[in-house]
Amino acid sequence: MGLRLLACLFHLPTAVIYGSLSLFVSILHNVFLLYYVDTFVSVYKIDKLSFWIGETVFLIWNSLNDPLFGWLSDRVFLSTQQAGVEISSPEVVLKRLRALSHNGPLFAISFLAFWVSWAHPGLQFLLCLCMYDSFLTMVDLHHNALLADLAVSAKDRTSLNFYCSLFSAIGSLSVFMSYAVWNKEDFFSFRIFCVLLALCSTVGFTLSTQLLRQRFQADGKAKWDQESTLKELYIEKLSVPQEKRITLAEYLKQLSRHRNFLWFVCMNLVQVFHCHFNSNFFPLFLEHLLSDQISVSTGSFLLGVSYIAPHLNNLYFLSLCRRYGVYTVVQGLFFLKLALSVVMFLAGPDQVYLLCIFIASNRVFTEGTCKLLNLVVTDLVDEDLVLNRRKQAASALLFGMVALVTKPGQTFAPLIGTWLLCAYTGHDIFQRNPLNNVVSAQTKLESAVALEPTLRQGCFYLLVFVPIACALLQLLSWSQFSLHGKRLQLVKAQRQSLTQGQAPEVKAI
Repeated sequence: MGLRLLACLFHLPTAVIYGSLSLFVSILHNVFLLYYVDTFVSVYKIDKLSFWIGETVFLIWNSLNDPLFGWLSDRVFLSTQQAGVEISSPEVVLKRLRALSHNGPLFAISFLAFWVSWAHPGLQFLLCLCMYDSFLTMVDLHHNALLADLAVSAKDRTSLNFYCSLFSAIGSLSVFMSYAVWNKEDFFSFRIFCVLLALCSTVGFTLSTQLLRQRFQADGKAKWDQESTLKELYIEKLSVPQEKRITLAEYLKQLSRHRNFLWFVCMNLVQVFHCHFNSNFFPLFLEHLLSDQISVSTGSFLLGVSYIAPHLNNLYFLSLCRRYGVYTVVQGLFFLKLALSVVMFLAGPDQVYLLCIFIASNRVFTEGTCKLLNLVVTDLVDEDLVLNRRKQAASALLFGMVALVTKPGQTFAPLIGTWLLCAYTGHDIFQRNPLNNVVSAQTKLESAVALEPTLRQGCFYLLVFVPIACALLQLLSWSQFSLHGKRLQLVKAQRQSLTQGQAPEVKAI
C-alpha cells in the first residue's frame, strides 16, 4: 500500500506538486496573519512603545532581506558563464528545490515561536517577526522564482498558478479550524493546533521537494549525458572573451532603467498595504460594525470565507487571464474595488447585509489581485532577461527587488491603521486602564456608550476610504504599465529565441 502511494505521488504532474507547496505555506501563514497582533496585544500585553519599535525594525529587515537573499541566491546567474561552464535550467531548478527543502521545515519551526511566551513581550515580538519573515522570505522567493524557471509561456505559468491557488484555498481551511480553538484565556488548545499545523507543513515540504528533486535530477542527468556526447562536435570560438560578472551596483542601475518594473512596484506597494490592512483590521471591523447585529457563527463564516474565497475566486480569474491577459483582469479588479467602495459609502453603515457582503468581498478581491501579480513579476523577469541580454533569468533576485520596495506596505498597514483610528475616534487599542479597581462600573459603562458611536463611524470610514484611495493610486500607476499585449508577446518570443540560442553550434559531418 505504501509503495503504491509513493508510485502515485511520483507520477503526479509537476504543476500539482509545485502547487502543493502553497498548501504548506498557507496553512501556517493565514493563522499567523490573523492572530499574531491579537496574541501580543491581548494575551502577552505588549506595550505600545515595544510594539512600534518591533514593527519599525521589522519594516527595515522585512524590506532588506528579500533583495539580500535574492542576490545571494542569483548573483551567479547575472553573468553568462562562470569558469567557462554554462548553467543549465535543470541545475537552476535543483538549486531552488534544495533551498526549499531546507528552509520549509525551518519556516514551520519559526511559526511555533509565536505561541509560547519565552521572553519579554517586546523582545519576543521583535525576534519572532524577524526570524519568521526570514524563512518565509526564503520559501517565497524560491517558490515564486520556480514559476518563472519552470515555464515561459503564459499558458503554462497560468497552469502552475492555478494549482497554487487551489492548494492555497485548501490551506485556508486552517482559519476555520483555528476559530474553534482560539481562546485568549486558555491558550493550550490553540498551541496544540499550531504544533499539528507545523508538523503537517514540515512533512509536506520534505516530501514535495524530494519528489521534484528526483524528477529534475533525472532530467539534468539526461541533459548532461547529451552534452557530453556532443562535446567533440562543438565549434570552439577562441576569440569570444569570458563575460564579466555583473556587480550589485550595475544590476541596480539596470533595474532603475526598467520602466515597467518601477511602475509595477509603485502599484504593488499600495496593494501589499491594502492586503495587510484588511487582514489586520478584519476582526476590528466585525467587532465594531457587525458584532451586535450578526451571530457568532455568521462572523466565523465571514472570516473563513474571506480567507478561502480569494483562492477559489482566483481559479476563475486565471481563466479570464488566459482569455484577456493579466493586465486587463487586474485593471478590472481595481475598477471593481473602487465601485464597490463608493456604493458602500453612499449606502452608509446601517445596511447590515450590504456591509457583510462588502467586508468579505473587499478582502476577496484584494487578495485575489495579489495572487495574480506573481504572473506579472514573471513577465518582468522575461523583460529583464531580454533588455539586458542575460543567459539565465535571475528570477529570485527580481522577486526580491520587488519585495524591497513593496514589503514596507506590510508594516505600514497596522501602524497607519491604528494611528488613523486613534486620531479620528480617540480609541487606542494599546490603552491600559490601571484604575480598573477604582473607577466605578457605572463610569466605565457611560464612557463606553459615549465612545461606541464615534468608534463605529470611524471604523466605517476606514473601511471605505482606504480602498477608495488605494484603487485611485493603483489605477494611476497601472495605466503607465506597458508590458501587455503586443509588447508582452514580443518579449516572450525574444526570450524563447535567447534561450534556444544558447545551444552551441554543431559541425557539419
